[in-house]
Amino acid sequence: MKKLTLVFIILMATLTTCAAGKNSDIKKGVTRVACIGNSITYGIGVKDPVRDSYPTQLQAMLGEKYLVGRFGRSGATLLRKGHRPYMTQPEFRDMMAFHPDIAVIHLGINDTDPSAWPCYRDDFITDYLALIDSVRHSNPKCRIIMALLSPISDRHHRYDSGTRQWFYEIQDHIRKVADLANAQLIDFYTPLHHRPDLFPDRLHPSREGYGIIAHTVYEGITGDFGGLKLPEYWTSGMVLPYGKPIALRGTADAGIQVTVRIGSQVLRDTTGLDGKWEVNIDKLEKGGTYTLQVSSRKLKGGSKEQITLTDIVAGVVWLASGQSNMSFELKHDADFRKAQSDIEAKGENPDIRILNLRERWLTNNNTWSREALDSVNHLQYYKDAKWEYLSKENAPDLSAVAYYFARMLQDSLQCPVGIICNAIGGSGIESWIDRESLEKEFPSILRNWTQNDFIQSWVRNRAMKNIGWSTIKQEFERDSTGELTGAYLQRHPYQPCYLYEASIAKLKDVPVDGIIWYQGESNAHNFTTHGKLWNLMTKSWRKAWNNRNMRFIYAQLSSLNRPQWTWFRDHQRKLDYHYAHMVVTSDVGDSLDVHPRQKRPVGERMALRALYNEYKHYRILETGPIIRSAVKMSSDTTMLVMRNNRGLKTSDGKEPRVFEIAGDDEIFHPARAYIEDNSIYLVCPEVKDARKVRYAWQPYTRANVVNEAGLPMSTFLLTKVMTRKAYDKSNIWE
Repeated sequence: MKKLTLVFIILMATLTTCAAGKNSDIKKGVTRVACIGNSITYGIGVKDPVRDSYPTQLQAMLGEKYLVGRFGRSGATLLRKGHRPYMTQPEFRDMMAFHPDIAVIHLGINDTDPSAWPCYRDDFITDYLALIDSVRHSNPKCRIIMALLSPISDRHHRYDSGTRQWFYEIQDHIRKVADLANAQLIDFYTPLHHRPDLFPDRLHPSREGYGIIAHTVYEGITGDFGGLKLPEYWTSGMVLPYGKPIALRGTADAGIQVTVRIGSQVLRDTTGLDGKWEVNIDKLEKGGTYTLQVSSRKLKGGSKEQITLTDIVAGVVWLASGQSNMSFELKHDADFRKAQSDIEAKGENPDIRILNLRERWLTNNNTWSREALDSVNHLQYYKDAKWEYLSKENAPDLSAVAYYFARMLQDSLQCPVGIICNAIGGSGIESWIDRESLEKEFPSILRNWTQNDFIQSWVRNRAMKNIGWSTIKQEFERDSTGELTGAYLQRHPYQPCYLYEASIAKLKDVPVDGIIWYQGESNAHNFTTHGKLWNLMTKSWRKAWNNRNMRFIYAQLSSLNRPQWTWFRDHQRKLDYHYAHMVVTSDVGDSLDVHPRQKRPVGERMALRALYNEYKHYRILETGPIIRSAVKMSSDTTMLVMRNNRGLKTSDGKEPRVFEIAGDDEIFHPARAYIEDNSIYLVCPEVKDARKVRYAWQPYTRANVVNEAGLPMSTFLLTKVMTRKAYDKSNIWE
């Protein structure tokens, strides 16, 4: 602290001299860095902007060979016709007198004002170029570093009225200016966007947030990105998908040549000013074992770094995610004893490898410690994890669904299987979606999330219990360090976006074949909202993995005495399209327990869908009978049209049950059902003109229709019954 204070005193004294134009007093060999911007450069939002602003923190990072000048003007616009043009402010004149060797520019936030961007947007590029020209006039050799804007919170009062859209438009304009001006571009947005807790007033970072900005500028100036790094979950013993190109991305210091060797492949890339490198590994041979060697060396000599990963195998890789029925451990499964016997008989199994991500704190009905809450805010919710062989030691704690899924895949495909387990009990689907998607498509779910009805009340109440809501004041106040604080700044795994930011953002660097998903219990209160969120999540993850056709195999909710589950199951049935495939679980539910113990059928049914849809095993029946339509055959008889109905039968040998039919009055009556030629016929004398048909329309059901593979038919509601004539003319099978 004393050292920082001394640096600050020297800095301020020197800046005063510079502002007076006495640049000869500056020590020769010192690089002058001008931080140009608005209130975020000035340091608004912290108790002592002079001490805690990002330029001051940057000075401490750079050391005595640099002199950092803070030239931020609160409310300044880049636009010269804006409400406070930066180029007319005294800070601009002081910056020009400073004659910077490096200029770091962060302007544009205030240009999202309705009085600026809608009126003068066409001037933004020319005005930004004019500012850069002015800086270069002060010092023709000045290095220009432009920053993409730091985030504006969805809580901002003008967010929906225009700020959100204009913000992204300005970001695009900044990229264009950087290209036109041959300026270096750095990013204040990405390292802060996933940390809304660092923006107490919606716009200005806390001291920690300013530190992140300072570190970003430090990296941009020095090219020091901490040396050679691979993605967190690229480790020895991992499984990579076979037969498809694989992107490997990492970081190293700027201007470094990176060489990647795997098998006979030698791949190279050179880092740019952003420290990023990327190579594309060609298709790996199924079942092959590889060593991956990544090395780096400065282009003009210098020390060499090297990372070596061993025992990498090429097979298939799936991510198992969702909530508690996916995280449900094998040791609690109804068939655990048999599974344990099989695992012990094989011993350590290198053909099934697991990366099991586990939470540090369970979302049980208790209050977490202050230390836990701080770690959660820093996205440190997961324990450290590494790739491991399946063994008798780690299998009991593995997801039961994931275990049975992996076992069937390995047996059928005869290649290594990698399973990444990442499921959090009680989590809503909204917590698994990236922030930008929700900000653009569903911002209302982000606001006041512990109170809004888009999120299930149980989810909200449990989160408030964990964070100790009653002990945290909800209004703005200053804490002991002078920082603004408030209860809504405390994060929780159930908060929208949180689990994406804490885990998926890292896992996306590991290539996967697809996703198995068991979730919905925490969204069953509102299937309309879930439908929107489901589309956002699948789109979000496909974008993250850069695979527009990435498969999602998901479990329909099982049977349970909760009235809304009937409708939610039918909603899930309709999501089965565009590389999303459902498995039915209603026959293995429990009327009283939200965690039914029969997980083997669920995992194996998911494997069947993967084998059929992803790996082209078309000879198998991948799912149970799928209802297509109902046809009125006579006044009291209706035929059900299905596919996957080969060997249609009942699971208990009795007549098909729990079918109902309604007429125009929409009052349903039980229908007698019988099977003939792999079709189901319904007879209901009480209804002479059938309009609707439903099957197993109860929260907990004993439905019994299956096909020859023993796979059950989904519960359903059909709201239209076709005439025989219309059916004969239809193209229902196309």
